[in-house]
Amino acid sequence: MRALTSHPAAPLSGAVRPPGDKSISHRAVIIGALAVGETVVRGLLEGEDVRRTIQAMRAMGVAAERVDGDENGNEWRIHGVGIGGLAPPEDVLDLGNSGTGARLLLGVLAGHPITATLTGDASLRARPMDRIAEPLVMAGARIDARRGCRLPLTVIGAAEPMPIDYRLPMASAQVKSAVLLAGLSAPGETSVVEPAPTRDHTERMLVHFGADLRVEEEPDGARRITLVGQPELAPAEIDVPADISSAAFPLVAALVVPGSEIDLPGVGMNPGRIGLIQTLRDMGAEIETSGEREAAGEPIADLRVRASALQGIEVPAERAPLMIDEYPILGVAAASARGRTVMRGLGELRVKESDRLAALAEGLAACGVGVEVEGDDLIVEGAGGPPPGGVAVATTIATRHDHRLQMSFLVMGAAAQQPVAIDHGGAIATSFPGFVDLMNNLGAKIDTEAA
Repeated sequence: MRALTSHPAAPLSGAVRPPGDKSISHRAVIIGALAVGETVVRGLLEGEDVRRTIQAMRAMGVAAERVDGDENGNEWRIHGVGIGGLAPPEDVLDLGNSGTGARLLLGVLAGHPITATLTGDASLRARPMDRIAEPLVMAGARIDARRGCRLPLTVIGAAEPMPIDYRLPMASAQVKSAVLLAGLSAPGETSVVEPAPTRDHTERMLVHFGADLRVEEEPDGARRITLVGQPELAPAEIDVPADISSAAFPLVAALVVPGSEIDLPGVGMNPGRIGLIQTLRDMGAEIETSGEREAAGEPIADLRVRASALQGIEVPAERAPLMIDEYPILGVAAASARGRTVMRGLGELRVKESDRLAALAEGLAACGVGVEVEGDDLIVEGAGGPPPGGVAVATTIATRHDHRLQMSFLVMGAAAQQPVAIDHGGAIATSFPGFVDLMNNLGAKIDTEAA
């Protein structure tokens, strides 16, 4: 996809369903592959990241096929081979830009007596994997990495995996999940202690497939998750909810484009993922929920969003694990809020698909927004209305091939006084295929003319 330009928009309106949840889609493919029999997944995200995970599982002997779905979306059938049933891949497993896929697969491979090499694109190869590797080595795996602990790396899975009791040095859903996935192959109980709650999609889905798993609170308030290893997972049906991280883009657009009102049905409302909604409500956002229900252990609701006069606030560091992927779009909301918004504890943004903290600050400044980075904190001076929008159509925001930055600045253009252009939109397909069409159907004005 070429450079994209987003022009100031009239009020947004309509009902749209964002694509399936990326985190849940990865886990559905992987855990379905480890069950015995056919798992049916409806509404799977068909973005590039999840397709890479599907390709990796196919390379290890798992059959996965797409069939025609109904009006609610696609349908995939995953023919699981059981825990321990994966075959050694004949070639390198290329995860593209998918950090989630790579890290979860490291956990799976650590518990299988096979050898596999993982690589990815330039962005993924730059991301550290040491936090994942440490507990997996404790569980008996060997990891051969020749550039520090970055991809490409080779995993030699444990012939006799060991259960471990591991306390996370910092809250991380991906490290927690990798340890639990490795623990599926180990006898006895594998435990992970997380200092603060993170998204619990892995725990919910393992229970949905029949695993014996319990969650307990430690005396210091930490959460201990314990999994009984070597279960026989039963195939299951999964309806993937709309991704709250993807819904965040039209949601914020509706908040900051005056006069807007939109509906977002079937959005996942996992308690470990709704930090953005909590934060926006603290800022005065009018976001209504209705139709609360549950599918495959995941809470779901329908959202109605109306344009709102936002107020700058301080976002505490402890909220970061609940919304780490949403800070770029929160930065856009903060630019339209009245007064100062301080977002604390964003160090994790430095090791995402790009250094998102630096790139977000640079992009906001290029749009004429007052912004500072102090250590791991981001400070945005809101305009109390449309951002200055100093970007001319002939100027582009450097988005560093980061899908969330690309979508965030296209939302900025809908609310700004002048068009906002981004250098490239190709990475958007990793998590939100059809983003431009969806936004334009609501009333946005995003075109693909060279900026």
